[in-house]
Amino acid sequence: MFSERVVNVGNVIIGGNHPIVIQSMTNTDTKNFEGTLRQINDLADAGAKIVRVSVRDMEDISSFSKIVTYSKVPVVADIHFDYRLAIEAIKAGAAKIRINPGNIGSEEKIKKIVEVAKEYKVPIRIGSNSGSIGKEFRNLPRYQALAESVLKDVRLLEKEGFYDIVISMKSVEVKENFLANKYLSEMVPYPFHIGITEAGVFEDAAILSSVGIGSLLINGIGDTIRVSISGNPLKEIEIAKSLLVLLGFENGIRVVACPTCARTEINVERLAYDVKSWIEGKTVNRSITISVMGCIVNGPGEAKHSDLAIVGTKNSSAAVFLKGKLYGTFKNCELKDVLLKLIYTI
Repeated sequence: MFSERVVNVGNVIIGGNHPIVIQSMTNTDTKNFEGTLRQINDLADAGAKIVRVSVRDMEDISSFSKIVTYSKVPVVADIHFDYRLAIEAIKAGAAKIRINPGNIGSEEKIKKIVEVAKEYKVPIRIGSNSGSIGKEFRNLPRYQALAESVLKDVRLLEKEGFYDIVISMKSVEVKENFLANKYLSEMVPYPFHIGITEAGVFEDAAILSSVGIGSLLINGIGDTIRVSISGNPLKEIEIAKSLLVLLGFENGIRVVACPTCARTEINVERLAYDVKSWIEGKTVNRSITISVMGCIVNGPGEAKHSDLAIVGTKNSSAAVFLKGKLYGTFKNCELKDVLLKLIYTI
């Protein structure tokens, strides 16, 4: 399904048939120009295509202006409460602004933001969560109330002739998050930024985000993603990249492995980790699946869906299958060279 409309965020295009974009957000003090820029560029080097920065007061604007000048990727200004901050952030070079119209105030203030956004051709992301549901919708199921609250804001921007809109609804509840995004995606054509808010520390965030983001993506919803983690935002990129590769939305190599049983002829877990280390940092122009299977009984059959498969045999050797057909049997010490050769011949 994915969005019909496309939106330009600096030099990054989101929506339509364009690749899903990974985003993150800085957790440094925006007034700390060097520290914030360093974190943005580290996130960019790790794979983030867009980074969001909090603009909390007018004193942040000066640093923000320098940040957008030297950033490797487009920078989004995160604005709350004061419409004037949104206007000044746009003038300072923001590639996009994120607002929650519910806490900006009157419709007149929103109109003033839209007027400047139009002039500078800067898109607006309408951000809302389960804590900012409009009072008039609170008798509805929460997922529907969340979506209707955002839809009200969308219609406000459309009323002003503004259509460079990105939508973001996030809930801490995965099911509610899914239902809200699905509900609204059937009513509007704009790109969706998706994620699970308040997902917690690394382990919990990885699980909740994988389910929450993954369920939307496989249903054709979501043009940009953020894995929200309490802590180092670089970990957000690590999980987001893995998620897109494992789901087949981004080119890369995924390693799958059997759960092992008494028939296992090799140490599957250790070999799978070895394979992951061998292919780390390798760039491919398509999606490749490598299977590590523990025995010759079901290994070949189960690995037929893989581009490459290593099937454990006795005597410190393994059978390598290429596209479901036996390529050869090799000693364990030969496997690395064989695999690294084959991934570029598929």
